[in-house]
Amino acid sequence: MKPIDFIIEHYVTGSQEILGENLVGIYLHGSATMGCFNPEKSDLDFIVVVESDLSDNTKHAYVDMVLSLNENAPAKGIEMSIVRREVCKPFVYPTPFLLHFSEHHIKWFTENPTDYVQKMKGTDVDLAAHFTNILAHGKCLYGLPAAEVFGEVPPQNYLDSIWNDICDAPDDIAENTMYITLNLPRVLAFQKENILLSKKEGGEWALKNLPESAARKFAPVIQAALAEYTQNTVPHYNLALAKEYAEYMLAEIKLLGF
Repeated sequence: MKPIDFIIEHYVTGSQEILGENLVGIYLHGSATMGCFNPEKSDLDFIVVVESDLSDNTKHAYVDMVLSLNENAPAKGIEMSIVRREVCKPFVYPTPFLLHFSEHHIKWFTENPTDYVQKMKGTDVDLAAHFTNILAHGKCLYGLPAAEVFGEVPPQNYLDSIWNDICDAPDDIAENTMYITLNLPRVLAFQKENILLSKKEGGEWALKNLPESAARKFAPVIQAALAEYTQNTVPHYNLALAKEYAEYMLAEIKLLGF
């Protein structure tokens, strides 16, 4: 694993070399810009903005570059999307993208790169959350300032985007306990206070802001998730309590608009 500064530097230079004058900007978001990056639990999140469409050859070269850096990236690797500037301001939802990459797609690309670069495009509701976080906490690594490139994301689009991460929480929490435990209060905090929180801040918010009886009851699950996320502890979850927590949080979220 290389230091994240090494990955970021080479990501920027590689993007410049491949995209050339078509490149508008490169923006870092997520835990790396929110003060809670953990090399064992976090990925590096990039949004790349271009003026015009990309050829299949350019897409292939770009994914090759990302894949080479991903070999030395943090545990969860690199996640990135390339979008055209015209869908960023005014904001288009669901947001079209030209290319996407994450560790989940390595097998597809390595086994059939032509199929990958031709089909890895479409729309992605997650981009509403990414753009919102870029404007609030992101870092421009190259190109135009974020405020010049990204328009305001309507709150209902942002909520719809983050809702997709937690809408099946009671069914999913046993398999992805830490992620869902910390993401649920992020949604509730935005609904109640219009604030954008990291996963770490989401867990801390829940302990401080849930009704006292709920905070006390679910503290073991939330504290275990925070410890796993920030300290890399081996998790010891009460999965029955975690499912009850997910059901409680989802009910609270639905009361406020879902």
